[in-house]
Amino acid sequence: MAIHRVEAIRSLFKGLYHKATADKIVWKDGHTTTDEEKTEIDTEVARLQTEYDNQEYARKRKEEYPTIEELVVALYDTDDKAAIEAKRAEIKLKYPKPGA
Repeated sequence: MAIHRVEAIRSLFKGLYHKATADKIVWKDGHTTTDEEKTEIDTEVARLQTEYDNQEYARKRKEEYPTIEELVVALYDTDDKAAIEAKRAEIKLKYPKPGA
């Protein structure tokens, strides 16, 4: 997924604008977007994109982790709990944290 400028604008300037698109911000105080603000937005897009990309392992793990129902059942059955722990360990090996 690509992070869009509007997401960066929301992140940086929440409550300071009326409306924002990728190309234009309507500021509450009426000022025109400065070059410094544009640079700040571009930097925030890059930061948010890196943050999103670095969480890919977590999104993949979540898709394969046991369901809440499976976890609840495992609370009452030792064999089920062992199977859940083994499945989680397998998924963590399959999708390691970056730098781990």
